[in-house]
Amino acid sequence: MCEDNTGNNAAADANAQPDHEVVLLAEDEQVRPMQLVHKALRENTKTIKQSDTSSEIGSSVASSSASVSSSILDYRLENGRTYHKYKDGKYWFPNDERENDRLDLQHNLFILTFDDRLATAPPNEPDAKVGKVLDVGTGSGIWAIDFGEEHPDAEVRGIDLSAIQPEFVPPNVKFEIDDIEQPWTFSHSFDYIHSRMMNSSLKDWNAYIKTCFDNLEPGGYLELNEVDVIPTSDDGTLKPESAISRSAKLLHDAGEIIGRPFLEMSSLKDVLINTGFEDVHRQLYKWPTNSWPKHERYKELGIWNHENLVAGWEGFCMAPFTRIHGWSKEEVIVFVAEIRKEFQDRSIHAYFKIWSIYGRKPLQSDTTEAA
Repeated sequence: MCEDNTGNNAAADANAQPDHEVVLLAEDEQVRPMQLVHKALRENTKTIKQSDTSSEIGSSVASSSASVSSSILDYRLENGRTYHKYKDGKYWFPNDERENDRLDLQHNLFILTFDDRLATAPPNEPDAKVGKVLDVGTGSGIWAIDFGEEHPDAEVRGIDLSAIQPEFVPPNVKFEIDDIEQPWTFSHSFDYIHSRMMNSSLKDWNAYIKTCFDNLEPGGYLELNEVDVIPTSDDGTLKPESAISRSAKLLHDAGEIIGRPFLEMSSLKDVLINTGFEDVHRQLYKWPTNSWPKHERYKELGIWNHENLVAGWEGFCMAPFTRIHGWSKEEVIVFVAEIRKEFQDRSIHAYFKIWSIYGRKPLQSDTTEAA
């Protein structure tokens, strides 16, 4: 099925591309055990030794990007998890080793989702010539590192509130600790800006997308890969009273209370169009909560996502529930145990919507003609 374009007018429609949706069907038979091994899994967690760096990138890129100011390396210890201390409270998910491992697992889930690509916009094509790249909310830095390795002529910069990236990275990759909601002070524009899983990290998505637009070179791309925090099912097996649904609603409500709402991310397509982006694409993907789908591809996605959810849901809930809703650590742990049981239940045909949205900033000549 094709989803209708969401442009608000004829001009907007001209900048939009049709969306596509896949319907998931439940497996009728008991699934055989499957190992969590994807044939295209790369060694994303390998250590990059300083001696491995190449000089082929050119003198314009620094040979080492390992240093950040020690004043922003501190962290907040709370309920057995650690959180960023720089701009304390802006991002309420952990930054400890457990979360780092989960982020790397989730990275491979995205690669599987995108058919062994790092993302969906044209700069991710193997032969794409990309200059300067910005990875916003880089987390463990694994996407930036992989992109830098796949595109050795690119200059890749990853920014985040937490200094949790590896010490030694490819010579064309560097990391900085920064707050993207403050004015951007980069000395140059970018050819490609990438961000993912930023839902509820921002107060104003319109402002963020406009800032990205202003910091792109003409013809540059912005790509957003995001999740809707409220899961769903097509057959009604995910009930509103389920622990999964209740926890997602509590997360959603916490975001509203602190002014960092969880959006329905499909709406960002219109924001890109109204900001001035052209050739705007929006694609819906689905991450099942376990191996319940019939289709082998979605079954595998479900296996990966189940591991992702089991590893991450306590971290997702702990700070919002204790800081905003007044729960105790013990109450969160008991509730998460109930949620994990439902994530394991193959009779609940639930999935999360993953949206990949990208657009291109008009070329300078187009802007001049429009003027």
